[in-house]
Amino acid sequence: MSQEQPRRRAQEPVKYGDVFASVEGELAGKPVAPNDAALMQTAENLMLGQVQKGAAASVMQSAATQNEDAGVVGHDSMNEIVAEQGVNVAAFRGGHVITESIGGQVLGQYSQRAPLVSGPVVPENKNKPSGDDDGIGGGPITIGEALEATALTIGDKPVERSDAAAIQAAEVRATGRTTIAPGGVAAAAQSAATLNARTTRPEEKTKMADVLWGASSKLPSDKPVTRADVEGVTVAEIRNDPFLTTHPAGVSATVAAAARLNFSNKDRNEKDKVPDI
Repeated sequence: MSQEQPRRRAQEPVKYGDVFASVEGELAGKPVAPNDAALMQTAENLMLGQVQKGAAASVMQSAATQNEDAGVVGHDSMNEIVAEQGVNVAAFRGGHVITESIGGQVLGQYSQRAPLVSGPVVPENKNKPSGDDDGIGGGPITIGEALEATALTIGDKPVERSDAAAIQAAEVRATGRTTIAPGGVAAAAQSAATLNARTTRPEEKTKMADVLWGASSKLPSDKPVTRADVEGVTVAEIRNDPFLTTHPAGVSATVAAAARLNFSNKDRNEKDKVPDI
C-alpha cells in the first residue's frame, strides 16, 4: 500500500493527510501519534494475525516515529479522534478484501489472493466457542486471542502489577471462575510481576510475550470479547497502575479493540444477511 507524501518544511509534523490520500477533514490535519499507530497495530494483530507490510499500521508507525524524533509529538501521545472513536480493520468478500479506518474514514483498502484468518498466529484455540463467523475466518475474537494479540504488540514489555491484574481479570471473564487456575496465564503473570519488581536488570525481567504466548490454549475455557469484559479488565489495570492509567497497547486496550471489532463485524454481518422469503 503506497501513499504519496508531499514535501514538508523541517520539523513540520507528518499528518494523516500526508500519508493517506483518502483522509479528509479534521483527521487529515492531525499529526500521526505513536499511540495511534500502536492501536492500529493491535487491531491488525487481532484481525489479521500480524502487522501487514505496507498496510495502515506500518505507515502510521513510520510517520509517528518521524514525528516523535522531530519532537512534534510525545511518546505517549494519541489523537483525540482515535481515543474516542478507535480504529477498525474489516474484511469483506470472505477475507479477500481488507479495509482499515479511523472514525469512519478509510485509510486504505487492499486485496489478498488468499483469505486471511483472524487472530494471532499461535497454537490452535481449542476453547474457542463455535458460532457465527463474525471475524475473517474464525468467528468473533475471544479473550484468549486478545491476550495473544497483546503479546504480539507489546511482547517485549516487562510484566508489571497492572498487567498481571488485567490478565487475571481477563482470565476470570473468560472462564467464569472467581479464582485463577494454578499454573495458568494469570498465575504466571502474577508470579512474573512479583519477580520483576525485585529484578533491577531489564534484560532479566519476564516479558509479556513470555506469559501471554498461546494464552487461548492455556485457558480452561474461552469466550468472545464483549463490552462488559472491557470494563472489568480496564478497571483492574487502572486500579493497579501507580498513575491510575492504562497502557495504550496493553491488555485492556487490546480487549477494548477486540470488543469493538466484534461489535462492528457482527453489525456488518447482520446487515449483509438476506432475510428468508
